[in-house]
Amino acid sequence: MLVEKTEYLTAGVHIGMKSCTPYMKQFIYKVRDDGLAVFNLQKVDNRIKIAADFLSKFEKIMIVSKKDNASKVIKSFAEAVNGKAISGRFLPGTLTNPSYKGFYEPDVVFVADPLIDDQAVKEAKRKRIPVVALCDTFNIVRDIDMVIPVNNNGKKSLALIFWVMTREILRNRKEIKKDSDFKKTIKDFGSD
Repeated sequence: MLVEKTEYLTAGVHIGMKSCTPYMKQFIYKVRDDGLAVFNLQKVDNRIKIAADFLSKFEKIMIVSKKDNASKVIKSFAEAVNGKAISGRFLPGTLTNPSYKGFYEPDVVFVADPLIDDQAVKEAKRKRIPVVALCDTFNIVRDIDMVIPVNNNGKKSLALIFWVMTREILRNRKEIKKDSDFKKTIKDFGSD
């Protein structure tokens, strides 16, 4: 595993929602008595590894999140991997309108939640830009090229996921050789 199983559990990466879409069922380990779905940590870890490998092949990564609790996390991620972060409202035309002053042409778009970051997903699809997304159990994965099944609501969960993703991307790019070369901590990604 990329981090100790206890780190995933402590951050709540494995906690899903009470509703589950058909596609996301393949990542579920069990449904608790209270109805909450629990992700299979082995599958989560494997998907993070695959996604980090995929993202490391791109120079211009755009990370998008409208969630307040992801703002610091995505900015730290973008800074570390030399990407571009869009926190808050994703303005229409950002990917599709060259005359818009905020126009940007990324190689890949990474969203923290495809449900609320749907404008970015729509524009990326229109421009044929691959989309990677953190998806909780309730997310519909239409137009998503790579799904990372995780709790995409919790602040600690988001901080841990983006911290691990950053470290793995930098390792795949040969910018760091081993874990100890990665100097950022999870606190740098907003986990208190």
